[in-house]
Amino acid sequence: MRRTAKRLLGGLALAAGGLGAVALLGRKKKPPPQQQQGAARGSDVKSQERGLDRWARPGMSVTFRGELMPGRQRAERTFRIAELLPSGRVLLKGVAGEHTEHEFEQIR
Repeated sequence: MRRTAKRLLGGLALAAGGLGAVALLGRKKKPPPQQQQGAARGSDVKSQERGLDRWARPGMSVTFRGELMPGRQRAERTFRIAELLPSGRVLLKGVAGEHTEHEFEQIR
């Protein structure tokens, strides 16, 4: 096979792969079947989008796990949430930095 023919076929293969990737990225994703049924399920989806179904809310008290703050009593490890970030992390009053759900004790 000639060198130019090899380049032509290689270019066509590369172009076809690129078009296939664009087609896959451009497709709309269908929601899972359980979210398509009924009006009640639609309201659940909307509340999740607005952030109403989150693990924490501003003003709520949370307690760090004992492993993260050894030697401190439960009252010393308890703080209030100042702000809930879009990433799911929280800012606390009296503690610097962002914190995740896994850093705190579960609600009993």
